[in-house]
Amino acid sequence: MTEAVEKLTKKSEDSSKWYLQLVRMAKLADYGPVRGTFAIRPYGFAIWERIQRDLDDRFKATGHVNAYFPLFIPESYLKKEAEHVEGFDPEVAWVTTAGREELEERIAVRPTSETIICEFYRRWIHSYRDLPVLVNQWSNFVRWEKVTRPFLRTTEVLWQEGHTVHATAEEAREETLRMLGVYRDCFAETLSIPVLTGQKSPSERFAGAVETFTCEALMGDGRALQSATSHDLGQNFSKAFDITFLDENQDRVHPFQTSWGFSTRAVGALILVHGDDRGLKIPPKLAPVEAVIVPIWRGKNKSEVRTEAQKLYTELKAAGLRAELDLDEEHSPGWKFNEHELRGVPVRVEIGPKDIEKSQAVLVRRDTGEKEFVGRGGLPERLTVLLGEIQDNMMRQATEFRDANTRHAGSYDEFKEIIAEKRGFVVAPWDGTLETEQKIKEDTKATIRLLPFEREDGTDLISGKPGKTAIFARAY
Repeated sequence: MTEAVEKLTKKSEDSSKWYLQLVRMAKLADYGPVRGTFAIRPYGFAIWERIQRDLDDRFKATGHVNAYFPLFIPESYLKKEAEHVEGFDPEVAWVTTAGREELEERIAVRPTSETIICEFYRRWIHSYRDLPVLVNQWSNFVRWEKVTRPFLRTTEVLWQEGHTVHATAEEAREETLRMLGVYRDCFAETLSIPVLTGQKSPSERFAGAVETFTCEALMGDGRALQSATSHDLGQNFSKAFDITFLDENQDRVHPFQTSWGFSTRAVGALILVHGDDRGLKIPPKLAPVEAVIVPIWRGKNKSEVRTEAQKLYTELKAAGLRAELDLDEEHSPGWKFNEHELRGVPVRVEIGPKDIEKSQAVLVRRDTGEKEFVGRGGLPERLTVLLGEIQDNMMRQATEFRDANTRHAGSYDEFKEIIAEKRGFVVAPWDGTLETEQKIKEDTKATIRLLPFEREDGTDLISGKPGKTAIFARAY
């Protein structure tokens, strides 16, 4: 019997290699035949499904409904909003042939859906009584990325995109910020990832938006990840697509719109924020398996231990826990321990002959490695409480890491030193000019990740002009 296991590269030694190895070894995804495409394997998709379910419940609780819109978009639609098409043109995949016929008009494979959805809203919206429109769709998009990495940046992406229409600018802005808050809460409460929220600089704004707001998370290697965005579109698209309605004064006016999105990139964030040298660490709320039972037997007591493990499995399932029973006979308990740690299962439940004698089981936490002996009678209840403690602890650990790696720069030399040697978030005044923003990007590869909602006055480290707080980082 062979016990050989591929060795996972240490995260601290080579985070990029560690990430790619882990995605494959934990059976989260596999490479597709077309560059930048990936198959999401059942274990990876189960994580995405749990995120999906959580977000969908939050959307519906705020009054949104789901719909679906076409994947294919005529080129003429994209061109109606000039800034929008210019922003996406380098990444658009085009269909020029159908069967054996050349198409009269090129068709874009959805890079995002604002333009096609606006065409339907133009048909559906007539009166102020039709507003607000609060629609979301779960779908995919295609963008021809130059550099790809599983989950983080791929040619085809699974996501949700919300598209709403409102009578006033105030309502649209309120919706934009409400959905930003929904994303923030999902990250914190479900993914155990603390995110910073704020406004994008004009150069980082979504093409065609009045303002873009973002959730930015700090990965374990010190880089930032734009994890979700919410856009106030103003009347840019409603004017371009001639969407109008009769208001209460019977005047025909253009409505105000928003769009907002969250994608499978969140699975990449989950890996990078919580993963360690032993593999994944999955917050219990997202874990496909909350607890795995590993029976430990030797020779003559095999039947007894298997029987007790099966009983325990039945008890945990009856208590509503997502449990798994590992009855694999080809590998040793130690091999199984490593495998389930690699998969990020929050709790391992060990049961052997001595545990049966004492009517107990051993609970081992994935987040801290701590062991706890628990009586069989109260095990389901204790396990439920323990899972909540793990969820909270993972959020606490991630928050402590983010805070420890958020630094204020007092000079441009210090700014460059932090970015080069320590990474993380750097807080510094920015004078609001594109020239300063570009120089920082050229010198350090850092970009403005967000402009906080509450910004302090200061002096720009490069120009010496008055500025306000911005948060910089190198990013994925």
